[in-house]
Amino acid sequence: MSRLHIIDHPMVQHKLSIMRDVRTGSKDFRELLKEISLLMGYEITRDLPLENVEIETPMKHMTARVISGKKLAIVPILRAGLGMVDGLLTLLPVAKVGHIGLYRDETTHEPVSYYCKMPFDIDQRMVIVTDPMLATGGSSSDAITMLKNMGCTNIRLMCLVAAPEGVKRVQKDHPDVDIYVAALDEELNSDAYILPGLGDAGDRIFGTK
Repeated sequence: MSRLHIIDHPMVQHKLSIMRDVRTGSKDFRELLKEISLLMGYEITRDLPLENVEIETPMKHMTARVISGKKLAIVPILRAGLGMVDGLLTLLPVAKVGHIGLYRDETTHEPVSYYCKMPFDIDQRMVIVTDPMLATGGSSSDAITMLKNMGCTNIRLMCLVAAPEGVKRVQKDHPDVDIYVAALDEELNSDAYILPGLGDAGDRIFGTK
């Protein structure tokens, strides 16, 4: 069974197309990323377990279904992954948030770690790792390795756009991790940017260069 999930909902694809457009400014880019993250969150949490509880409606007693005590955590890879947190928190307001700081060495294109802060019980939670761009896969793979070293066993990776090279890297390093993306693009260029992609997600979120 493939662990790559491409979320092709029309609203996700529509919003992604606007985000790709070079004319879309940072304000609209941020708002669209939040909206897409919320929509993708429905798919990434589709299989959360439910349990029956007894409640009273204004009309009568009934047996209803609620999420079965599942602890959740959202872990963005800084800095671009932060742009996906608010959308997920809208859907999952009780989730805890951790942070992993990684940057890409401009020469080697390999990730370098500089920060890590997690909820104390991260190993007891289903963890959603967020990073808009899955390019070489190095940062995502390293982040997942860090979480596994903390005892995490239920990890899902949520990205906006992926390159085949990045998917292959994560699947090779972490075959037990499900990957959720809105688009699987063509390839990486010589600078390890996704083509056609949408540029540098961090710069477009925060208006930097």
